Amino acid sequence: MNAHANELSSVDVLAPIFKASGDPLRLEILRVLRRDTFGVLELSQLFDMRQSGMSHHLKVMHKAGLLEPQREGNAIFYRRPLHLDTEKLTDQTVRQIFETVDRVTLPTHLQEKIEAIRTQRAEQSQAFFARHAEQFQEQQELIAAFDLYAEPVAELLRKRAAKQNWQTTLEIGPGEGAFLKVLSGLSSHVVGLDNSRDMLAKATRTCIDERLNNVDLIEGVTDTLLARGDAFDLVVANMVLHHVPSPADIFLDAAALMNNGGCFVVSELCSHDQDWAKDNCGDLWLGFEPEELTAWATDAGLTAGEQLFIGLRNGFQVQVREFWKTTGPK
Repeated sequence: MNAHANELSSVDVLAPIFKASGDPLRLEILRVLRRDTFGVLELSQLFDMRQSGMSHHLKVMHKAGLLEPQREGNAIFYRRPLHLDTEKLTDQTVRQIFETVDRVTLPTHLQEKIEAIRTQRAEQSQAFFARHAEQFQEQQELIAAFDLYAEPVAELLRKRAAKQNWQTTLEIGPGEGAFLKVLSGLSSHVVGLDNSRDMLAKATRTCIDERLNNVDLIEGVTDTLLARGDAFDLVVANMVLHHVPSPADIFLDAAALMNNGGCFVVSELCSHDQDWAKDNCGDLWLGFEPEELTAWATDAGLTAGEQLFIGLRNGFQVQVREFWKTTGPK
């Protein structure tokens, strides 16, 4: 009798999951949220439907445990759950649904719409830096002074450099170029990549003043280097992810740009609720949960290594993370 009751109980908890996912539109929503996080309005644009209709679908999926909301200031975005218990039957079922739907290729029209949203986000970020290049460092330090995250990253890299032979290094989004001096001393050849011409002009001045003769600065995005066939032993992204349209893609591109045994080092804000950062610092995202970075890295075939968390007096927290293309030091 008890065994029969337990079987019915298991079926009862699984039924809402299958019911919530038993719709082609909802499966496509799950598919587009594989790596990206989208707001209700963005999802409505992607699927050409009214916001009220999309909100209903998202509510049902959230209730069934297929999605979770993520507050970004005054806006609500949706993503796949970060925490899925491997021992819990419902979470196992959700994970299996994700793995199955991810085998389906996104239709071309959806891919194009996603790229349009990413382009819109990128233009928003570029416009901010074009307007505020002169005050960028001052505004950025409202959140975290450069030394507070640069020193721990530099210390980690110097510790690793004793055993690693980093001939080529890439810094994504070098800003004014302050960290290029550290990288210049650790690697034979350093590339600084930024899509802001104004910020690259400042980085160029830094390289001249500091006589960093082994640094090349390139205007563009990671696709620019992928098209050239460049490869690096070390990739660094300091406080960059919260400025880019699709942070998960940075992990994919970093992995593609790294040689075997390569290391990707990230310093980034932890998730926070201080919405003013969007207007004052050009942030697209209000930080990230550590589990998000780990999930994106895993999806890109990278292995998580050392991690450090730095609490700041203004309430922000910075995470310093390393990820290896093959199993590296832990």
